[in-house]
Amino acid sequence: MPTNAHKYSILLPTYNEKDNLPIIIWLIVKYMKASGLEYEVIVIDDGSPDGTLDVAKDLQKIYGEDRIVLRPRGSKLGLGTAYIHGIKHATGDFIIIIDADLSHHPKFIPEFIKLQEEGDYDIVSGTRYAGNGGVFGWDFKRKLISRGANFLSQVLLRPDASDLTGSFRLYKKDVLEKCIASCVSKGYVFQMEMLVRARQHGYTIAEVPITFVDRIYGTSKLGGTEIIQFAKNLLYLFATT
Repeated sequence: MPTNAHKYSILLPTYNEKDNLPIIIWLIVKYMKASGLEYEVIVIDDGSPDGTLDVAKDLQKIYGEDRIVLRPRGSKLGLGTAYIHGIKHATGDFIIIIDADLSHHPKFIPEFIKLQEEGDYDIVSGTRYAGNGGVFGWDFKRKLISRGANFLSQVLLRPDASDLTGSFRLYKKDVLEKCIASCVSKGYVFQMEMLVRARQHGYTIAEVPITFVDRIYGTSKLGGTEIIQFAKNLLYLFATT
């Protein structure tokens, strides 16, 4: 496992993830501790009505305030602003973004870090669509939507990345700040725009094949409104980049 002098701030935006949060944090702690790397987990809860924040407070008591940092917000304000909020409180020089619903396994984090060190990459992104990456637990409709969205994005935007719509990534902190400042999108298209803006800024991007597993607890937040919004923003990016 890699060891270095860097510190990694792991941003964990949450909304109604009380059942998943203890598991994902246990896994993060397990793999980061085994790697010998310095890290913190910043939980950004957007006023979850299911008691996610209370669970996070209990986890903070178990693992310590230096490892589990709570930076809640009063209401659901969007993914992009959640990242901005988390970055403001991050003390690491690298930022790792991971979903709290267990679709992203923390076992891949040391691979992200090792690859970043080898090439001094600005961004390392998890990919479901290259190498031995894949998706498990989705029905045909969900796979078709994801594949279709990714294919259209590849054709229209030519981002030099195989998985635009995924959100499991490692960024140099200053790179993430600049990419977010350049973005205008909200919702699910935000992740796609991040890589498009990174390409515009000339940042280097590497990829690690990952296995994406559908959530076990809770419900997906992807709906018809998000799909329509994705299509609109994709066309906007095509016209402006």
